[in-house]
Amino acid sequence: MTPSPTDPADSPQRRYWRRVLRLTGGLLLVWFVVTFGGVFFARDLSFHFFGWPFSFWLAAQGAVIGYVVLVASYAYALNRLDREHGVDEGERVGQVDAVEPSMER
Repeated sequence: MTPSPTDPADSPQRRYWRRVLRLTGGLLLVWFVVTFGGVFFARDLSFHFFGWPFSFWLAAQGAVIGYVVLVASYAYALNRLDREHGVDEGERVGQVDAVEPSMER
């Protein structure tokens, strides 16, 4: 059965949220591999890299670099996704809109 155009199960908000969750899940998988992959395979990674054992270098520098790349790629991908769905902040970053409180309840 195909969903109707008014079906809330396929609303733009739901499509956006599914894509955000898919992106977050994929990047969590990358985080897991970066964090636990080097530790799990530390004994197998017994070659030297810049004069240090690779497992040591990966724990001291490589994982941190991987996390910075991970955060940057998440920010880039989410900003692009926000623009595609019309929920981006645009040029208003850091500005506060003056909104009058509603008197109705």
